[in-house]
Amino acid sequence: MPGRVDRAERLVKVPPPRTYAAFLDKAAVIRWLPPEGARGIMHGFEPHPGGAFRMTLVFEKAAGKTTEDSDTIEGQFVELTLNERIVWRFTFASADPAFAGTMTMRWTFAPAAGGTLVSVAAEDVPPGIDPADHQAGMTSSLDKLAAFLNG
Repeated sequence: MPGRVDRAERLVKVPPPRTYAAFLDKAAVIRWLPPEGARGIMHGFEPHPGGAFRMTLVFEKAAGKTTEDSDTIEGQFVELTLNERIVWRFTFASADPAFAGTMTMRWTFAPAAGGTLVSVAAEDVPPGIDPADHQAGMTSSLDKLAAFLNG
């Protein structure tokens, strides 16, 4: 039985190729992916199918994370379809099983009037992650992506 799926989307005012490129550039990802109240430290970033993605998110306030104030995610790039879709799979390490597990994030980039509609579907979200908090985090990341691309 599939687990929980959380979704978010945002229009960015640039074309799909520029949006897609922001997911393949380590320096760009560090700027936009960590939600408000967090910063990222990238340990591994190999943007090709099977390539590593390892990052620590350091939070101002956090509960149930790898440490008191951080969340280390280890994953890989599963799929890269030029200018259309990127799929990441992450494993969360946590002493609390409610926050541990493997989550798949499917990002799609659809041409839209005025730019690109960026959609994300987070599949098999660990049950300890509050749905409202996760929604806020995904929305924050998308807002930061838009600001990064539109700036």
